[in-house]
Formats: sequence, structure tokens, C-alpha cells
Amino acid sequence: MRYYLGLLAALAASGPAAAQSAPPVATAYHAAARRAHDLVHTKLAVRFDYAKRYLYGQAWLTLRPHAYATDTLRLDAKGMNIKAVALVAGGGQQPLQFSYNQRQLLIHLGRAFQPGEAYTVYLDYVAKPDELVATAGAAIRGAKGLYFINPDSAVAGKPRQIWTQGEPDANSAWFPTIDEPNQKTTQEISLTVPAYYTTLSNGLLVSQVPAGPGLRTDTWRQDLPHAPYLAMLAVGDFRATKDTWRGKEVSYYLEPQYAPQARAIFGKTPRMLEFFSERLGVAFPWSKYSQVVCRDFVAGAMENTTASLFGEQAQGSARALLDWQYAGVEREIAHELFHHWFGDYVTAESWGNLTVNESFANFSEVLWAEHEYGPDAGAQQADLSRQKYLRSPASATKPLARPVYAAKDDLFDAVTYEKGGAVLNMLRAYLGEEVFFRGLQRYLTQQALGTGEVHQLRLALEAASGQDLNWFFNQWYFRAGHPVVTIDYQWQAARQRQAVVVRQTQPGLPFQLPLLVEVHAQGRARRYPATLRHAVDTLYFPAPTRPDLVLVDAQQVLLWQQDDRKSLTELAYQYRHAPQYLARREALRAAQSQPANPLAQQLLLAGLADTSPALRELAIGLLDLQQKPLRARAAPVLARLAATDPAVAVRAAALAALGAVQDARYAALFTQALGSPSYRVQAAALLALLAIHPAQALARATALEADHQGALTGALVAVYGRAGGAAQWPSVLAKYDAAGPSQRFEMLPALGEMLGRLDDPTALAQGIGRIRALTVEYKQFIDYKRIIALLQQVRQQQATRPAARQAAELVAQAVAAIEAA
Repeated sequence: MRYYLGLLAALAASGPAAAQSAPPVATAYHAAARRAHDLVHTKLAVRFDYAKRYLYGQAWLTLRPHAYATDTLRLDAKGMNIKAVALVAGGGQQPLQFSYNQRQLLIHLGRAFQPGEAYTVYLDYVAKPDELVATAGAAIRGAKGLYFINPDSAVAGKPRQIWTQGEPDANSAWFPTIDEPNQKTTQEISLTVPAYYTTLSNGLLVSQVPAGPGLRTDTWRQDLPHAPYLAMLAVGDFRATKDTWRGKEVSYYLEPQYAPQARAIFGKTPRMLEFFSERLGVAFPWSKYSQVVCRDFVAGAMENTTASLFGEQAQGSARALLDWQYAGVEREIAHELFHHWFGDYVTAESWGNLTVNESFANFSEVLWAEHEYGPDAGAQQADLSRQKYLRSPASATKPLARPVYAAKDDLFDAVTYEKGGAVLNMLRAYLGEEVFFRGLQRYLTQQALGTGEVHQLRLALEAASGQDLNWFFNQWYFRAGHPVVTIDYQWQAARQRQAVVVRQTQPGLPFQLPLLVEVHAQGRARRYPATLRHAVDTLYFPAPTRPDLVLVDAQQVLLWQQDDRKSLTELAYQYRHAPQYLARREALRAAQSQPANPLAQQLLLAGLADTSPALRELAIGLLDLQQKPLRARAAPVLARLAATDPAVAVRAAALAALGAVQDARYAALFTQALGSPSYRVQAAALLALLAIHPAQALARATALEADHQGALTGALVAVYGRAGGAAQWPSVLAKYDAAGPSQRFEMLPALGEMLGRLDDPTALAQGIGRIRALTVEYKQFIDYKRIIALLQQVRQQQATRPAARQAAELVAQAVAAIEAA
């Protein structure tokens, strides 16, 4: 699963992680679910009532008592009408007594069944997900299990769909089951739907038959067992594009208008299947692999076995795809696919062991980036992930293996995902590529089609490496936090050696940190292994002459916060001679702190030609173009990058930098860039033009109304906010209403600027009301005081206008509501 919290976290004004504190008081210990029964096979027959938002279902569940004889069965079944329960015996059905509390169904089997003795129960039921009182969290924004999208076609242009989302325990809202990750079941689902719709479920489509006027029944069968939360269905007007991998179907289901882009979006999937199968030494085990894109999805993306489901971010027009970055959809595709080994093939034995699912999927994002785009891209993705973890101070209080938690949804966080992925990357570097993957192969083989936990992962890696890894797992999986270090250097000329002093300042015991130290001197670089074990470690390396550079953690994989006290001269040398992405990035960032220093300026100018598009973009953003000598040298380079760089993000960043200079000499460049097919480049060009010619920008914005998305939509709103008037207000309002939460927050400055000068009481009520509603909804994730300041600015700007009293009242009401939320 790709969790949703990341979107909201991006709205917060978060700084670097604060000093780590003690973990919060334990709430509750959650053991793995007791297995009174083994769920063997699940057979479902379902049909839908779109008007009522009901699912009418029949279920045949085959089970076996696990260890002890029993005459009762407890199933999870949320918010249903249970019409009949029976034991299937001798070709007939024997009604059974049951009790039901709207959460669980207790069935009296009529006699005791012995361990291993199989039996089948039949259930006739009605699932009513829209009437279910279910608590959702920030990571997974729904707990209904089954979702009807636009079922009455009330929203024009929006497709009519049905889809499911089961993790962690919501599938029991649409079929009775034992909704625990340590259960494994084979499965058959028959869906009766309007004949013009396409269906998708787990496994293979084994039959399609007419089911009455205008109806059809599709039956999907999966012969390998998986956890109940991985069951899925999707129904809608999808167009399937099909590829193959080793004779297995690989398919992509999108809305018809996006189907022409199916291979541009998902077409690398067969190569991913081959790469992961080869790298893990375990071939993709499932019968097929499908990916479907649905509207209003609640969890980013989800690795349902053989049929991953993605939110609508995974489909777009051919033009929109030009602006996509690896960290978006392609990363998600790798993530959900890798789950088919870590999560689906071997499933976390309990939610407290979720790291053996999600940390691996996060790690796969780095693996694929490395393989497909090279070491810089892999290191960039690893760094983006690591920084997301470090930005969250609360993350430092939680261990990776976490049986103590308040709610399952809490586990889908930056610790389980981003920290866990970084920990696996460290372990790969420590053990070495070959041994590490041999250990993963052993883990997958030993736990195949079953469950796994952290201890079993450790034992598999120990067997592969011949090493005791308790020290690593104790500090990285069972202890919270990470090292916070300062690094100082001293060359000792008399002793011809280099001293490196590393101080760990985080609370608690020091971490044990194996690493490589790279010493650059006299044109050569030598690597030395070392291990940090104490609060203060002093490392010594031979150095007859003063080293040009000492690079601690030469592999650049450690998960730590570091204050590395190098001089700018050393960092400039590091940029030129240390090839690692993070080493170059560190040097560029250090240059920002000394904008007037000629060496820093030279370093940033060199960054404009870096081989990594991400570092070229970073260098552009770090330039202080208020420094006239730097601006004179950088501007021609920026103009060339804006016109010709192969990376969309770099062209857009260069245009933005030149726009900030507000030099009319670049008007022709900005106008030319408005013809780019990239929305992002057009947006940057339009905003740059706005800075020098607002009236021209307004005219060009009007011309761009016919086709805009993403960044360009935001740029249009910004232009109208600065240069538009009452005539543009309906357009601004429509764009705001159509946007998602993140884009709405990005639009707020323009919205406020426009509201400050409109003499329109209706517009004031509309705009302030929307700002109020958005802030109240997401208050816990954002710096809401900045939005209150924006509202007060609107009030001040309206103070001399006809609607001054109304503006003051609306702002006062909005501020009160926000503060009370």
C-alpha cells in the first residue's frame, strides 16, 4: 500500500526532526491473532444494488480447526444483514444457530470438528458499506471496504465504479471472513454486473456467462492462498491493455480516455517483473498481474494479489505524462509489484510486523530507480524517503517492529515505510549485495505462501551471511530513533595521521555503526572500514600529508542526522571528486549558506551542469541571484537550461529563477516557453511573465484556458490573483473546487490576493468560506496561523472598500471557527 498521509504531511510546515525523546507510554500490546481455525477456501457470489449502495452476497467458506477441536466459529462481518447460515453437508445445507453483534458473527456448528477436519459453512448476507459506522485514519481514509463511486451518475463526467479496499481489516465489511493477516485462503468470486461493465478480481477470469437481461456474471479464481485483506474487486467502464511476461498475462485497466497512455504509464511492468524475479531468486509466483486505476481511492495504491489498485493519480493525458517524475507513479508501480513477494507471497504475521511488508516495498523504489536510471537516481529516491522520515519528530519515538500501538492505521507511517526502507538499504550495504539477496531468497522460500515476522527475516539473513545479526535488529527494529552525530576532523602532522571524531548526541545508548571512511590525498582516494560503538569515537587513518577530503560513510547509506564540520574548500573538493549523489548534494547545499563567497558561487555554477537532473534543479534553486556577479554568470546558463535542458523539472526551475530576476530581456524566452507541451514548463513561463508584464500574462492565461492541468492550473489562478478581476473570479472558484487538498493550499495566496481587492460581497463569502472549510479540515497537518494571517490581510485590504464590514465579519467568523477546530 502507498499510504495517503504523505499528501497531508506535505502541507505541514515541518522542519528537521527535533531531538529524540523517550517513546510514548504504551497503549496496548497486540499479539498475533489466535488461529482457532484455518481459512482454507473462500467462494463468493455477489451482485450490487447501485441505488441502495448494497452488495447482496452468498459465501461458502471452507475451514479447518487449527489445533483444538471446536464446535463454534467466529467470523468478522461488519454492518451486515445476515439472512441465513448453514453447514454444507451431503449435498444439502443444515441451518446453524448464530449470534451477531454487527461486528462479529458467532456460529454454533452443531458438533465438534477435530483439528484438520475440513467443513464448509454457507452464508446469505447483505453488505451495506455506506451505512457502516467505521473509523478511518489519516493513512487510509476509509474503512468501508466496498465503495460505490457516483452510483447514481449524479456527477457529470465522473465514471460509475465499484471497488474495494481491504487493508488492514475492511474486507469483512463486504464478505464474512476471518479478517486477520495470518490467515491464508484460496478464492473464487463471481460478480453479477451490468453487461457493459468490465470486472477485475484476484486470479484468472475463468468464465463469463449471461445472467439475465442486461447482466453478466464473471467468475475469477485464485488457486494460490493469500490473506483475506488482499481480496479485491473492481467494476466499471475500464479498457484493458494487455502485455505478457513469461507466458503470464500482464494487463492495465484505465478509463477509456486514458487507455492510449496505458503502456506509457504501466508498460515497464514486464521488465520490473523480470528484474525483481531475477534479483530475488524467486520468480513472480502468481497467475497474472493486473493494475487498475479507480476514482476517489482512499489509500494511494494497494497491492491486492494479482490486481493492484491505484488512485486516479496513475492516469493522465499524454501531455500530463511529460511532467511525471519517477517519485510519482513509476515508484508506486514498483512498490505495489514488490509487495507480491513481500506482503502477498509472504505476509506479515501480525500488524505489528508490518515492516516485513511495507519496508520492503519502500526499499524496492530505490532498487528499481538504481536499475532503470542509475546510481544517482537510486540515491536520490533513497534520500527523498530518508528525509521524509527525518522531518517527522514523532517518528523518532517509534520502533520498526511495533506490537504496541493504539490503532492499526497508526502503523502506516514514515517509520514503517521510509525508515524501514532505509534500514534495509543499510543492511544491504553491510552484508553485501550477493549475501543480502541470498538471505531474502531464503526468507521467501522458507515462508512461501505463509507468514513472516522480523525474527524470521533475521534468521534467514544470518543463515545466508554466517553472522549473528541480533545487534543490528535490536537497534534498528526493536529500538526507536536513529543516531544524531557531529563529525570533526584534525590532521596530526607530527604523527602523520588524520583523526576523525564522531560524537553521538541522541538520547539513550550509542548505535553500533559499521561504515567506510574515504580519505582523499595527493590525487588518490582510499577506503577504510571502521565501526562506531561509543558516544564519542575517534578514528585514525594514515595521512603523511593533510588530506584534501575525508568522507565519513563513503557508501552514503547511514540513517542518521549529521553535523559534518567540513570547510567550504573541502566541500568544493568533495563535489568535484566524490562521485556519490549525496556527497555532491551536501556540497551544493553548503554553498547556499555563503551566497557572497566566490567559491560557493563557483560551486553552484558547477551544479548547473551536474549529470543529475535533480542536482541541476537543486543548484538553480540555491542560487542567490541578488548577487550581481553571480547573476551575470548564471543568467546565460539559466537561459540555456530553460530552453534546452532535457529534464522538464530543470527547464521549469530555470524559468522560475529568471522570472524572479524580473528582467524584461527574458520576455521572449518566457513567451516561447509558453508553447511547450509541458504544463509544468508553461506554468513556470507564465509566472515568469507575470513578474514583468502582468497584463500580457493575463492575456496569455486566458488563451491557455482551453487545456490546463496540474501546475498550469495553479499558475492560471496565480495570474488571476495578481492581475485578474471580477470577470475571472468564477474561473478561479471553479479551479479551486476541482483541485485536491494540496493544490488548494497552493492556491490560497492568489485567492487571498484576489479577495482583497474584489468589490463583490458574494465572492467574499464564497472565497473566505472555502478558506475556512479547508483550514478546519486539515488544521492538524498545517501551520494554520499562516492562513489566519492571510485572512487578516484580506480584511485589511477590504477596510477602505464598500464591503469592509462584511469582510470583517466573515474573517472574524472564519478565524473563530479555525481556532475552535
